[in-house]
Amino acid sequence: MSEYKGIFVYSEDKTVSLELLGKGRQLANELNADLTCILIGSNVASNTEELITGGADKIYVVDNPDLQSFSTETYADLITQLVSKDNPEIFLIGATKRGKDLAPKIATRLETGCVTDCVKLDFDPEKRIVKMGRVVYAGKAFALQTCRTKPQIATVPPRTFERYEDKNRKGQIEKVDIPVKKPVTELVEVHEKAVSGARIEDANIIICGGRGMKSKEDFKLLEELAEVLQGQVSCSRPIAADRGWFTEWVGLSGHKVKPSLYIACGVSGVIQHVAGIRDSRTIVAINDNPEAPIFSVADYGIVGNAYEVVPELVKVLKSKK
Repeated sequence: MSEYKGIFVYSEDKTVSLELLGKGRQLANELNADLTCILIGSNVASNTEELITGGADKIYVVDNPDLQSFSTETYADLITQLVSKDNPEIFLIGATKRGKDLAPKIATRLETGCVTDCVKLDFDPEKRIVKMGRVVYAGKAFALQTCRTKPQIATVPPRTFERYEDKNRKGQIEKVDIPVKKPVTELVEVHEKAVSGARIEDANIIICGGRGMKSKEDFKLLEELAEVLQGQVSCSRPIAADRGWFTEWVGLSGHKVKPSLYIACGVSGVIQHVAGIRDSRTIVAINDNPEAPIFSVADYGIVGNAYEVVPELVKVLKSKK
């Protein structure tokens, strides 16, 4: 029998932890193994009930006032000790900004591999390995990777997997008293990031602009449509990362979204972008290139110039009010 058994999940973000538990529960059922969630921080013990109903069989709780401020080195040390204690076969870590910093440090300490930004996880029962799928080459290809050593560590972007819920579930909660090492760096000051409007991940309707938009000012066309539909405007990665018009974007490397309506205006639809919008209930594509990849995933497609189509849509929608 293997010395490695079970599945661990961790994220400092509770929502992401619940998404990881959703996938972890599926894998645990396939492995006939326990699913353990790590909960670390200050005054975090109250979150245990939701994690149990979310699929966890066991929760390791490290609740300490010294953990009020996040420190990568401190958290990596604590998590490594907990994982080493049980030797799980699989360890899922949320690919948040902090999680992306934590995962490689933990993998190095455990002397194992780490596959990042996984959007697909399939278990091979014969080889007892997880096939980890991730988008590579800026969305131009999809790679399947495996780990030769255990635990098999994968980081998973937010909103990749669905949450699981069973209010009748029971689980074990174990409070762990581990000495908290003082970090080598000192937190001097915290400045909250200014955010305009609601989070794009929470939007019910999203109008997204791509390379087909010729200037930043032209996004006013999309804002007019968003105002009529009571939605929010966003953009694809090239608009933010390449042109620098905005600081955030929709896509696998940006924000994964799942609105009820997603309207892509002048968006080509590369794999990386599609992976970030695949959970949208309805996708509408507006593009003057009939061969654009976005049409292959769209529920409705309009072959036309966004500069002509969007104003007409606004006019029609306003007339219906």
